[in-house]
Amino acid sequence: MNTAPRGYPPASLAWSVWGLGALLYLIGFYQRVAPAVMTDQLMIDFSIGATELGNLSAFYFYSYVVMQIPTGIIADRWGPRRLLTAGALVAAIGSALFASAPDLWWANSGRLLIGASVAVAFVSMLKLASHWFAPQQFALASGLALVFGVVGGVIAGVPLRMLIEAWGWRSVMGVSAALTALLAVAIWLRVRDDPVDCAYASHAHSAHGSGHHGSILRGMAEVLSYRNTWILLITPIGIAGSVLTFAGLWGVPYLRQVHGLDTHSAAAVTSLLLIAWAVGGPVLGTLSQRMGRRRPLYIWTTAAALAGWLVVIFAPIPIWLLIVTLLFTGLVSGNLIIGFAFAKESVPVRLMGTASGICNMGPLLGGMLLQPAVGWVLDDNWLGATAAGVRVYDATAYQAGFSLMAGCLVISLCLIPFAKETACQQSK
Repeated sequence: MNTAPRGYPPASLAWSVWGLGALLYLIGFYQRVAPAVMTDQLMIDFSIGATELGNLSAFYFYSYVVMQIPTGIIADRWGPRRLLTAGALVAAIGSALFASAPDLWWANSGRLLIGASVAVAFVSMLKLASHWFAPQQFALASGLALVFGVVGGVIAGVPLRMLIEAWGWRSVMGVSAALTALLAVAIWLRVRDDPVDCAYASHAHSAHGSGHHGSILRGMAEVLSYRNTWILLITPIGIAGSVLTFAGLWGVPYLRQVHGLDTHSAAAVTSLLLIAWAVGGPVLGTLSQRMGRRRPLYIWTTAAALAGWLVVIFAPIPIWLLIVTLLFTGLVSGNLIIGFAFAKESVPVRLMGTASGICNMGPLLGGMLLQPAVGWVLDDNWLGATAAGVRVYDATAYQAGFSLMAGCLVISLCLIPFAKETACQQSK
């Protein structure tokens, strides 16, 4: 057996290894919401309407969702170092393809590659954390991962818009591709799967047990046999999907065309929504833990999110109150963290990883389905108005499109009461 004479790795080394993986997750979130601040340029360059734009943005989600289950298997076989390096390289290629796309087909292909490649970041980060950090630091690393994601979303707001106005979206996306390629090199040179590779002791033996695992397909079938799995997979489609649809694509043009905000201000508002969403996750997750019950808080916060979106969509309120309502709605929509904990507790320990992977598809399915669906409704209600070659949609069209978000939230709210309460205890 290989021993590590120098003890556990120093914090500076552990965090630098983990941080490079976190940077790919940041880039992934940045790419997820970047189309929101370039909607007009994309519509002009590719001569498309809202339907095609929604589908272009959603191509990221198509491949991201598909990659959720196999990513865990590949991480176990390849190790985080090789998987993160490959992911960053493919993301760089996808970004370059998107930046240079001569038509919509190539742009869609670029987005598809980006989504598939950055999908490996989160699982790889968790695997690195389990080897490089003590068990009591694992939760901190998981929470900081979400912070990195939100930072990526904020960069894709006002800063990205300013760069696009100065240099054009193709140039900025080209630079993004180059930086992602540099990250791939840095990951290969710096990241190691386990501290043992650097002659330090590993935390892996204390982070995980050595239980026997059956086949992946058998595990998936068993997880899907639990009623809670289906409920907790479908519920985030409305909750998280609404946030990703608004902040990730349609919020900026809506705030510009209906409420008269300039693009910078509109992007700032959607960034604040993402920040509130990130803050709400750990706050509501901790609160449900202290309550000792998952279902009641999940129901009430989902009802609050539905009420918030109904006000945003239909109430004639001043812009300051609209922003406050969006922040409140983002905060309570952070309840998807309750759903993740709920899902893991609803199955035996040996199935926790599979259950987490399946239920993590819910929020992504929300963005995948709602972004193009809202675009289709916008085009269906378009009255023919344009500005500088870009289609302009009125308040009625946006109300019709965003009603899909509200409808999905109604379904979510109706489903949660049927979930079996776990009382914050792991199933045996």
